[in-house]
Amino acid sequence: MLEIDALRLLVVVAETGSFTKAASRLSYTQSAVSRRVAALEQQAGGPLFERLPRGVRLNPAGRALHRHALEVLDRLSRAERELAVLHMGLGGLLHVGAFATANISLVPTALRVLRDVRPDVEVVAVEGWTDTLMERLADGALDLAVVSDYPSGLPSADGVTTTVLCEDELFVALPRWHRLAGAEAVDLCELRDEAWLHSAYGDRPTMLADACARAGFTPRKIIRIAEWTAKFGYAAAGLGVALVPSLAARAVPEELVLRRLTDSAVRRTVHVALPVAPLPAALKLRDLLAAPGSGP
Repeated sequence: MLEIDALRLLVVVAETGSFTKAASRLSYTQSAVSRRVAALEQQAGGPLFERLPRGVRLNPAGRALHRHALEVLDRLSRAERELAVLHMGLGGLLHVGAFATANISLVPTALRVLRDVRPDVEVVAVEGWTDTLMERLADGALDLAVVSDYPSGLPSADGVTTTVLCEDELFVALPRWHRLAGAEAVDLCELRDEAWLHSAYGDRPTMLADACARAGFTPRKIIRIAEWTAKFGYAAAGLGVALVPSLAARAVPEELVLRRLTDSAVRRTVHVALPVAPLPAALKLRDLLAAPGSGP
């Protein structure tokens, strides 16, 4: 293996054309330079310099290695600059995860400001369930995640810390002509006979199941719709009603109204999760997410 210091020495000797001048530039002794060059030539399998009456110059093997040395040293220099910028929070990649409704307004608003104040930070955004995001944080695949504790609590993950961002109240979305559209607040029991628009499958705990259980009933019919835009379309057509977090309120079309629920316990807490040793850019984004006006 050729050492980086040896490649740097090769470049300096080639530039100066002299072991003595290279030694002066690098604060080595002339004998130390001679020994290091000899060791490099042994590693390289043969001479790299022509020894001249006054100085040295690269031979064909030396010119070949010199070309590669310049490329390697340039890449290392660029890597050092990129790492320095990354650790100062001024640039580099930032991997950010969030659950779906946090990506409607909360996260994009903070990322817009981050782009303005840290233009060289490149964000890689990921959407997913809270438990998946926490696992990816623990694995080092994410630098920050916006997660929720509803309805089964915030999952723990090794090496991950969390901070509360905001409370996210649940509303019910109704078409404007619905019999309860004019109510100030709605008791879920009044909607027990409605079809419910919902996205989750399988045994995963859901906001809908928990809220209806609190109200003492099980939905008679659930229509599985994955995307929020489609849920809103079905609700506007009168095909069902849906629970909508306040984080998603900005995306609700005019054909629908949001009404509070009489059960004030139907809400969730939104957290920002970080690794134990977060990047400076991740800390900046955390502060922007927590800034007044970022929450619901």
